Amino acid sequence: MSFPSLKNDVFLRALLRQPVPYTPLWLMRQAGRYLPEYNQTRAKAGSFLGLAQNPEYACEVTLQPLERFDLDAAILFSDILTIPHAMGLGLDFVAGEGPQFAHPVRTEADVAKLQAPDLSNLQYVFDAVSLIRKELDGKVPLIGFAGSPWTVACYMVEGQGSSDYRLIKTMLYSRPDLLHRILEVNVQATTAYLNAQIQAGAQAVMVFDSWGGVLADGLFQQFSLAYTRKVVDGLIREQDGRQVPVIVFTKGGGLWLEEIAACGCDAMGVDWTVNLTQARRRISDKVALQGNLDPMTLFGTEAAIRTEARRVIDDFGPVGTGGHVFNFGHGINRFTPPEAVGILVDEVHSHSRAKH
Repeated sequence: MSFPSLKNDVFLRALLRQPVPYTPLWLMRQAGRYLPEYNQTRAKAGSFLGLAQNPEYACEVTLQPLERFDLDAAILFSDILTIPHAMGLGLDFVAGEGPQFAHPVRTEADVAKLQAPDLSNLQYVFDAVSLIRKELDGKVPLIGFAGSPWTVACYMVEGQGSSDYRLIKTMLYSRPDLLHRILEVNVQATTAYLNAQIQAGAQAVMVFDSWGGVLADGLFQQFSLAYTRKVVDGLIREQDGRQVPVIVFTKGGGLWLEEIAACGCDAMGVDWTVNLTQARRRISDKVALQGNLDPMTLFGTEAAIRTEARRVIDDFGPVGTGGHVFNFGHGINRFTPPEAVGILVDEVHSHSRAKH
C-alpha cells in the first residue's frame, strides 16, 4: 500500500530524539466532544460505536481537529476497548456512564475460554487507518494506539470504569494465576492489533497504560509493566524504510520513570505531576518525553494558558535537540473551549521556535 509522502515529520523526529525546528504537539482525545463538528458527526453515526466502527466517520473525526488547529500529528479515532469487544465481551457505551461490558471476565471458566480475537473482527479499525493515511495526504503523521494489557484487563474484569478497582484487585490478590492468564491473552491480542495498524499505515503507536498508577509498587512492575514490555518487544519497528516509534504512557507512573523508560519504548508519556527537568535527569535522556500540561489549564485565562505552555517547554530545556513532544498529561476535557486549544497551539509553536 503506497501513501503520499510525509510533509511534516517533526513529531516523528522529536520521538526519535533527532533535531527539530520547534516543539511538536498533539493532544490526547484531540478528536472529541469539545468540538461541535465532532458532536455533529457522532449524531449522524447514532452512537459512539457507530462512529468508531465506520471507517468513513472515524476518518472524518480524526481529521476535524487538524482542520482547526496546526497540530503535528493525527491520532486514529478509536477506543482501547475494541479488543475485548472483538473477544465477545459485548461492549456498549451507556449515556452518562461510559463503557460497559455485558459479559465481564470474572470466573475461572470465563478466563479459560478467553482467547485473542480474530483480527478480521477488527478490520474496521485497519480500514480506518488506511483511509486516514490517504486523506491526510502526508500533512502530518498518523498515530495508532491500544490500551496496555493491564488497563484493558481492568475494564474486562470490572465490566466498566472503576473508582476502587475492587474486582480486579480481588483477582490479583486471590487468584493471580487467572489475572496472569488474562494479561497473556491481552499481550497476544494487543501486539497483533498494533502491528496490523502499522501495516495499515500507522506511523507511530502509543500504548495507554491509563490505570497502571493504581497498582502498588512491586505489583505495577509485575502486572502492568512486564506485560507492556512484552507488547513493545513484539512490535514492528520499521515500515516502508522508516522507523515506527513507540510511546508508552502510564498515568500516575512518575514513581517508576526509570523502569518505564527501560521497557524498550522510544518515548514515554508523563502526566502533569512530573517535572520534565528531573525526569530527563532520572532517565538520562534514554527516551523522548511526551507531555505534560494539565488539561484543565485550558479553562484559565489566555495569559495563564500561555504561561503554563512556556513553563512546560522551558522545563524540558533546549528545543533544537528534539526529545520532547508537547501534550497533556491526560485527555482533553469535553467542556474545553476550542479557542483555548488554538491559543495553546500558537504558544507552543511560537515559544519553542523562539527558543530554538
